[in-house]
Amino acid sequence: MLRINWITRCIVLVIVCGLVSSPSATAQQPAGPTLVGPENGSLVIVGGAMRSPEIYERFLELAGGPDAHIVMIPTAGGAEEYDEYYQGLNSWRRNGATNMTLLHTTDPAVADTEEFVGPLLTADAVYFFGGRQWRLVDAYGGTRTEEEIRKVLDRGGVIGGSSAGASIQGSFLVRGDTRTNLAMMGDHQVGFGYLRNVGIDQHVLRRNRHFDLVEVIEAHPELLGIALDENTAIVVQRDQFEVIGASYVLIYDNQSTTGENGKFYFLAPGDQYNLATREATRPGRTMSPVDNVQKKPWGGS
Repeated sequence: MLRINWITRCIVLVIVCGLVSSPSATAQQPAGPTLVGPENGSLVIVGGAMRSPEIYERFLELAGGPDAHIVMIPTAGGAEEYDEYYQGLNSWRRNGATNMTLLHTTDPAVADTEEFVGPLLTADAVYFFGGRQWRLVDAYGGTRTEEEIRKVLDRGGVIGGSSAGASIQGSFLVRGDTRTNLAMMGDHQVGFGYLRNVGIDQHVLRRNRHFDLVEVIEAHPELLGIALDENTAIVVQRDQFEVIGASYVLIYDNQSTTGENGKFYFLAPGDQYNLATREATRPGRTMSPVDNVQKKPWGGS
């Protein structure tokens, strides 16, 4: 025992001396740039009213097929209890999902327990239904549930969500006010952050919300704004996303304008976007930049 302890002390001394006498590993090898999107796994972010078979198919494909274990979280809807007959599961069944677990509580103390997070330990994917996004923060923010959801992504799984389940995926929580969903910057402003320095809005064309994200980006110019119309999604892997579904996605970047200082531009299904460079491309024989988008600050000449 004494010999083992002596050897251990020698090893520690050598390590410490080495650290003192030479530059640190961090100093020698600067860390690479932080991703905006997830390092592993995929995000499927939907602007509400999801009906397109294409979106369901892509989600299930990324998750591993119809038998993939999907944890469904309806908490944003505001009910105290949900059961296996929850109507939100019906469209998933119709589109082929066969292995779903409904997970819900409004109590963060429950969300912090080993028993509650059990289904997440074997999940291939997680999906957030719509409602009010602040309810997800109140129930799961800072708990083991939030931690285990992120681990699904870290091990290569899928996180998806529609409407409130879209907004919660940004680092800045758009429409997070407990009093009204009309306030863009409310009493809850921190989302789950699967996309860093991003605020996400939804139902944008259907509810005439075109200009709503402008005030958020003007107040927080470091943010990228992404607004999705209904039945439309972005599929994110690392720093790249593709638009799929039926309608459009709007981009709000205070370093890019269209026309005479237009503060947002449209991406159509099939268009792709690089979250790191903030550049959009349109598929064709060669990937070409989206027309009329200029790298010019808002209000610039």
